[in-house]
Amino acid sequence: DAILFDLDGTLVETDDHWSRVIADRLAPLKRLFPRLDADLLGRRLLMGIETGANYLLSVLEHLGLDTGFFGLADRLRRSKGLATRGDHAFIEGSEALLGALSDNYKLAIVTTRARPEACAFIKREGFGRFFAVVITREDVLFMKPHPQPVRKAAARLGVAPGRCLMVGDTGVDIRSARRAGAYAVGVLSGVGARPELERAGAHLILGRASQLLDHLRIS
Repeated sequence: DAILFDLDGTLVETDDHWSRVIADRLAPLKRLFPRLDADLLGRRLLMGIETGANYLLSVLEHLGLDTGFFGLADRLRRSKGLATRGDHAFIEGSEALLGALSDNYKLAIVTTRARPEACAFIKREGFGRFFAVVITREDVLFMKPHPQPVRKAAARLGVAPGRCLMVGDTGVDIRSARRAGAYAVGVLSGVGARPELERAGAHLILGRASQLLDHLRIS
């Protein structure tokens, strides 16, 4: 009845700079551990950081400190010549996917971005017409992997969580969906690797979100 999408790494290109930095720092360990996959370990560490960060940001939000935190983070990234989250573009195929799905399903975004940032980005790309609901970090007490964001999106859509499908690129997204009782689809277009998505309980894993059309009934 409804399909919920994570934003970064799922519909939007993600900046993998930090996972590459971690992988580069771990590379010397291959001398001691020849079978070490530095890229995979870098992604795992990044995903672990994301899980803890989401809980931290929930606390910052309710202390009124979140805006300053993200503003500082963006300034630091710009000073290093890195892209901020507002600089990224939608992944190729996203518009065709959403256009096909919006005639058959209720669609929502479930993201840890701030509402002004998320909505401005969606509007800038002309994708706002596809989404009936956008759930951001301001809308919930607890962020993913807690089930609350998925449950809130389902409630606002007027659909039971069990009738929802959540699409995301990390174990955080998958666990949030599973804990809410929703169907979980993982995609490999972001930082998450197949083993992490499988361990989190993904019902299906795709290369990218646009491949979802091959698995759904579209009239």
